[in-house]
Amino acid sequence: MNISQNEYSNMVDKVSPKSKVFKNCINAFAVGGFICVIGQALTDTYQYALGMDIQNARCLTSISLIFLSALFTALSWYDNIAKFAGAGTLVPITGFANAVVSPAMEFRSEGYIGGLAAKMFVIAGPVIVYGTVASVIYGIIFFMLK
Repeated sequence: MNISQNEYSNMVDKVSPKSKVFKNCINAFAVGGFICVIGQALTDTYQYALGMDIQNARCLTSISLIFLSALFTALSWYDNIAKFAGAGTLVPITGFANAVVSPAMEFRSEGYIGGLAAKMFVIAGPVIVYGTVASVIYGIIFFMLK
């Protein structure tokens, strides 16, 4: 059977499920916003209930969100939330923690060194490398302009 590119494209369009862009955006906004609300609630709790200064409260909030994200990933809850929320779970700190823990959990059967430790940064590694290189380049440019 020999079909043209245009005919193939039409066939694919007919059988492909239609994307629910508006619903997906609402879900992403709601879940991402909820994660941020949890972060703000933690900061306020640490600051006002525990009497911490704002800098320490924010630091502990980051640690708490990373821990919760890693825990939810290990319990396979984060995947279910991500299926519902899509990009809403990519709130930077929780999404990054998930990106580190997911491969570690997937390859843990290969052992602690060869599996868990070696595969932990499969997804997040390039982000760390390029982020570090970019920050060095920006720092050099900033230094030269000053």
